[in-house]
Amino acid sequence: MEREVLVTGIGGQGIQLLAKTLALAATREGQYAMLAADYGGEMRGGPSKAGVVIGDAPLRALPILPSAWSAIFAHHRHTEGVEERLRPGALVLANTPLVDPEAFRDDLRVFAVDAVAVARRVEAPNASGFVLLGAYNALTALVGAPALVSAMEELLPPYRRQHAPANARALQAGADALRGVTV
Repeated sequence: MEREVLVTGIGGQGIQLLAKTLALAATREGQYAMLAADYGGEMRGGPSKAGVVIGDAPLRALPILPSAWSAIFAHHRHTEGVEERLRPGALVLANTPLVDPEAFRDDLRVFAVDAVAVARRVEAPNASGFVLLGAYNALTALVGAPALVSAMEELLPPYRRQHAPANARALQAGADALRGVTV
């Protein structure tokens, strides 16, 4: 099994850390993972995209993905070309209200979560990216939830370690937001 995810948003939403966390969690669980990052030099507001491939055997797909099994849309800006790369039946997670879940092709399985509102509700206002990751993982079950928390803690730079508890709450809240939703 190989699963690909495209993640797109803007700088400042945690897109790169989200993708790195997923890839590291997968490798820590004994899976194979590759990551490709693409982002502008701006700290906030510029394009931020990533591709992650996870598999249970050595990977054949490159992280520069001509097509993908799934995508996370964190923001409507800088999404050009992403929807077109999704295969029919692909899973899409849309961050509402920044992304309109009704705007996608009919052959995609679209799920929505308001990551900013969920993050605020659990007192993690800067962790909307982790809300999206928690929700995505609840839908896909690509890795175990504890592996995500562990990977997030490992990847946080020293000057952001104080945010680990809030980020862990955001991961759990994202999963809870889609609990009971069937894929």
